Amino acid sequence: MQNQLWFYLLTIALVSLCVGSFLNVVIYRLPLMMQREWQTECRVLLSDELTDSTSKNKQPVPTKTFNLVTPNSTCPQCNTAIKAWQNIPIISWLVLKGRCASCRHPISVRYPIVEMLTAILSLTVAYTLGATEQALLYILITWVLVALTFIDIDHMLLPDQLTLPLLWLALIASVLSITHIAPSDAIIGAAVGYVSLWSVFWLFKLITGKEGMGYGDFKLLAVFGALVGWQSILTIVLLSSVVGAVIGIIQLSVQGKDKSTPIPFGPYLAIAGWVTLLWGEQLQASYFQFLGY
Repeated sequence: MQNQLWFYLLTIALVSLCVGSFLNVVIYRLPLMMQREWQTECRVLLSDELTDSTSKNKQPVPTKTFNLVTPNSTCPQCNTAIKAWQNIPIISWLVLKGRCASCRHPISVRYPIVEMLTAILSLTVAYTLGATEQALLYILITWVLVALTFIDIDHMLLPDQLTLPLLWLALIASVLSITHIAPSDAIIGAAVGYVSLWSVFWLFKLITGKEGMGYGDFKLLAVFGALVGWQSILTIVLLSSVVGAVIGIIQLSVQGKDKSTPIPFGPYLAIAGWVTLLWGEQLQASYFQFLGY
């Protein structure tokens, strides 16, 4: 792959398209899995059966398996199982003209968008970094960031099931010298990333009495701190704030919503962190050059 760039990029593109198809499943099912888990825990805690001595012999009601693999994908309208040829990334959506093969119910255009976006971002990483261990690591991180972005857009949620494994992966990668960040800088970066937004969260809450962001944002910035070091935390925060302010104002204006409407911050952190992963040094150099240093 190092000698044949076209083969390397083609492989990354095809694999990423398939991964993008799976990410659609993750984006849809993971929040539902978490919701079902929370509901089960609440029922256990609040059930009167827990205080009833006669309930000791009762067995919990079995529930159908629901995870990222089971059950098979079906049309949400007619519940018809989706066949393998109907699940080919992008191509199937185009062949079916964006409609279910059975009931002709429209299929959201976001499915091929996620697949295409995953492939484009992965190709960008592959082309920028070449066929290296660091490129493969960043491509894996890119896949997870795509899932986190759309989950946060849909549910204002950054699941620990995705952010925490990324954090450990970043720290391990520093130990293995894959990210070219010293383990000490990675650990300090993770801590600074978490504490910086945690401090902003509590300062905002003390002043306004409201929560300005979620704990998932702290963990996501900790991931980037572990990947690029504490020195780049300010770059990510400033870039995400600018991107978030511009896109947020445009979005609220187009949708006609009040400025107090909450918007997810995770997507902007993901964008800023991803850009910093690839071009952070160039951004910092251009910034200092602009200031005359």
